Amino acid sequence: MSFAIATSLADAIALMAEGARPVAGGSDLVVGARHGKAPLPDAIVAIDRLDELAEITVEGPTLRIGALVTHATLMAHPLIGNDYSGVADASALVGSPSTRNVGTIGGNVMNASPAMDTGAPLLVLGATVELTSIRGIREISLDALWTGPGRTSALHDELCTALILPTPSARSGSAYVRLEYRRAMEIAVVGAAAMVHLDADGTIASVAVALTAVAPTIIMVDAVHALAGLAGPAAGIAIAEVASKQAAPISDVRASDNYRRHCVGVMARRALEAAVRRASGESIAIPVNRALGIGAAR
Repeated sequence: MSFAIATSLADAIALMAEGARPVAGGSDLVVGARHGKAPLPDAIVAIDRLDELAEITVEGPTLRIGALVTHATLMAHPLIGNDYSGVADASALVGSPSTRNVGTIGGNVMNASPAMDTGAPLLVLGATVELTSIRGIREISLDALWTGPGRTSALHDELCTALILPTPSARSGSAYVRLEYRRAMEIAVVGAAAMVHLDADGTIASVAVALTAVAPTIIMVDAVHALAGLAGPAAGIAIAEVASKQAAPISDVRASDNYRRHCVGVMARRALEAAVRRASGESIAIPVNRALGIGAAR
């Protein structure tokens, strides 16, 4: 196996064009190899020293989150916590403190796990992924990126360099919640994220809801337009039923398909209700799971 340390973005993408696989925190790649899920690649390029990929910047009407921004940074960043709360909720639940301090948002997204925590809030917030190669830069939506468990549509020589998010409108809010059996080093049994925009009378003007760990990829809930004009409690009841019907979970050692189908409806309702409360101006601490006592007690 060959190993190189990139000192510039140009170095990194040139080495990827020759077949190297990028690694930053290594919280997915290394752990997967240790558990026998996949061998380490023949060539690795470390990109953790590319400081330009570790910045959070506002660029006109969009927010740019560099691919190397860690979960620890996201959960504590005031702009993320205020305007993109669902992302902060999710980042605060990833792994353990050590995982959050080395794991990156780019690595999480490109790992393409249907159980990843950050995917659903990024999806409802309208994030796109910036992919860079020796051919140039392109942006694609997350639902176009994820093609199956652990699979993406990115070409082998494309490096995720940033997540691009539109600026949320006034009177909007987001939240992410998950079902968990323990508080640390847990993978979501099911999860849900919601993004809402409220009319002046407090009813829902628009809404987006995404579900975690109930399909081969993270999925958006269909037919949410029917929630327009409803207040939070009524919308929560409605989304629970829709989400449960759309879910297509599997049974495994962690939960049965029927249990997941029921619980994802509960999580969708709780995420939507929390997003509505935030959109109305109420402050709910990061993460929602801890603030509202959702999930594992300890």
